[in-house]
Amino acid sequence: MEQVVVVGGGPVGLWLAAELRLGGASVTVLEAREERDPHSKALTIHPRTLEVLACRGIVDRFLALGVRIPSGHFAGLDDRMDFGVLDTPYPFTLALPQARTEELLEEHALSLGVKVLRGERVEGLVPRDDHVTVRGSSVVDAAYVVGCDGARSTVRSSAGIDFPGTDATSWGWLGDVVLDDPPPQPVLSVTGAEGGVMVVALPGGVHRFVGSDPTGNRTTWPGELTLEELRATVVRVTGRDFGMRDPRWLSRFGNTTRQAAQYRKGRVLLAGDAAHVHFPTGGVGLNAGVQDAANLGWKLAAVATDRAPDSLLDTYHAERHPVGEDLLRATRAQTALMTSYTPETLALRSMLSEFIADLPAFSRTLANRLSALDVTYPPPANAHPLTGHRAPNLRFTNGTGLFDLLRPARHVHVGVGETDDAVPAGPLLNPPAEWAGVTSALIRPDGHVAWATEEADSLVPQ
Repeated sequence: MEQVVVVGGGPVGLWLAAELRLGGASVTVLEAREERDPHSKALTIHPRTLEVLACRGIVDRFLALGVRIPSGHFAGLDDRMDFGVLDTPYPFTLALPQARTEELLEEHALSLGVKVLRGERVEGLVPRDDHVTVRGSSVVDAAYVVGCDGARSTVRSSAGIDFPGTDATSWGWLGDVVLDDPPPQPVLSVTGAEGGVMVVALPGGVHRFVGSDPTGNRTTWPGELTLEELRATVVRVTGRDFGMRDPRWLSRFGNTTRQAAQYRKGRVLLAGDAAHVHFPTGGVGLNAGVQDAANLGWKLAAVATDRAPDSLLDTYHAERHPVGEDLLRATRAQTALMTSYTPETLALRSMLSEFIADLPAFSRTLANRLSALDVTYPPPANAHPLTGHRAPNLRFTNGTGLFDLLRPARHVHVGVGETDDAVPAGPLLNPPAEWAGVTSALIRPDGHVAWATEEADSLVPQ
């Protein structure tokens, strides 16, 4: 019997499986597709996700292949948020097609001993007292099952987990095409009464057009997108077609917005789109899912290998469900701005865009939210103010950084004082202001602060 079965071999499932192996758990990934999907719904990797990859020592593989974009957008507004002001080693978004991201994550997972079985369609679950039976192309027993199988999750429905929310009332579109006359900048946004279009340069000489227009505001499926329809819409909004030809992928997406009522039900858990779906504003979906997996991975590994009580898994829902709620609120707000083209909405867009350009604090707040650098988990009563916060890449006197120490996916004890030998790297070098009074801290495998103190002789809690 496997300790964990992960259903779904996309980015979220592969990252979770790798985290489980680092934590010592046996894990099998069941993926229905025989081959990796060549189309890339997700494109953007945000700064916090790059930090998560850095904490396992593999971020350079992604940086070598992606296109760095030093800014981000809120609702496709004309003025973009400057990511260069963010407190991170990766002050940019990385444009990298999902297919390439999946390839890199699968290589990482396989190198750790994860079993990835393709062509394994899951049709249902049978939860039992001490394990779960997964039924489908094969029958597999596992101590725990995690559904990373997308918005139409079989795992979620089989476990009887509610998925409340709203159905689509508006449709956007995207097209990956070759351009004979591309825009000179890596990202171009144009919005007016006829709709909104964003053009993004992708690796390999392809550009992605993504946007919406007033004709998409409907509750019924508009039908498959054609190149001529895409061309006509782009010309209507921007005044030109950029010489588009040779479509690689044409697709539509809706603003269905739902969140699982429970991220955990007994021995069944959910992550990624199986737990939350929304309009893809700002390219946050893949990132939120990978961060779900980062939170769950070390916890589930500890429980599955009998190093922690089962109750630790309840903290996954307690910490990540509120993050999902906030994500849905933010994407709904952006959707309202991105799918309405009345004079009133255009005036609101213009005003908010000016705020981003003229109010650095406002822009930085939005950028921190979009990039997930501001995610903080609820601390226990009377905890130090840093507890639950993401830890930055603290530097030590020997030149080592915290992200380096987190590579084995274990808790890291950070000593701050000059005589503290809690970590081989030595005391902190130029600690950030909020860390100035801290004498000792414990950092979780996912990079969040588990415990901190300003006392001189305080023991790390067991």
